[in-house]
Amino acid sequence: MTQTSLPRARASAADSTDHRYAGRRAPGHTSGRARRRAERAASRDEGTRRAGPGAYAFLLVVLLASVFPLWWSFLIGSKDAAALNADGIPLLPGGNFLKNARTVVDTVPFWKAFTNSVIVSSTVAFSVVALSTLAGFAFAKLRFRGRDGLMVFVVATMAVPTQLGVVPLFIVMSKLGWVGSVGAVIVPALVNAFGVFWMTQYLRESLPDELVEAARVDGCSMIRTFWHVALPASRPGAAMLGLFTFIATWTNFFWPFIVLEPGNPTLPVALQQLQAAHYVDYSLVLAGVVLAAIPLIIVFVLAGRQLVAGIMQGAVKG
Repeated sequence: MTQTSLPRARASAADSTDHRYAGRRAPGHTSGRARRRAERAASRDEGTRRAGPGAYAFLLVVLLASVFPLWWSFLIGSKDAAALNADGIPLLPGGNFLKNARTVVDTVPFWKAFTNSVIVSSTVAFSVVALSTLAGFAFAKLRFRGRDGLMVFVVATMAVPTQLGVVPLFIVMSKLGWVGSVGAVIVPALVNAFGVFWMTQYLRESLPDELVEAARVDGCSMIRTFWHVALPASRPGAAMLGLFTFIATWTNFFWPFIVLEPGNPTLPVALQQLQAAHYVDYSLVLAGVVLAAIPLIIVFVLAGRQLVAGIMQGAVKG
């Protein structure tokens, strides 16, 4: 190569290097502009997703409709029978709620019924959550013969009305000598088909198979896999199931009214005793309803965050 051609080769190499670097920078500038356009589009989409006045008005209507029964019970429970007959529909609360509440406590075995309701509801809620989570883990993540058919059978039992099983269930409780005791209310409700179905669907969507397989590869037994992997993933769904089970058991009237004695009732059965044969003092009955609803409100407020998390995580796949 001559001395004249050497500078030309260097110049051409420099030009090719500049073009190569320029070609590399061009996509970077393009991606930056694309990213800014995507951010502007996302901000516009976020603006369009903001709730308008109509959505807030609808939520306000739903909130008022939900609170109205409890507020109406408080209005009636704060009056006396004479004021209700004279004034008709109450618009403002009266000043007799505490008096009516004391009358309710003195008329029926309120504290006995309250203790029974706490024992029954807490035991049933804990048992349903524990057994349903175990069964849901088995149905969702374990492979065994007849799994799908057994799951269909469990779900099909929800179509059987409760009233059809009352007579044979009462006969069984009578032979066991449990009629009149809270055990007759607790034992038949220790697990239910809805809890198994709910936890099966929840764990199937929220617990990846890879985590279960990784735990098994690391040497965990099936119980340790459930305890350290499945149980933490199921907490929001289990909290929602426990809250709903507690509320449903607390307000259950049909079976406790049949199997329990008047001296050993739950709260709904005790409140039924406030109704006389030919006259019902609605101020006393609804004052008792408000007293029975206060523990549910407290439980709902304490567990509300877990409830919302359970609903949202159960509704979103993955």
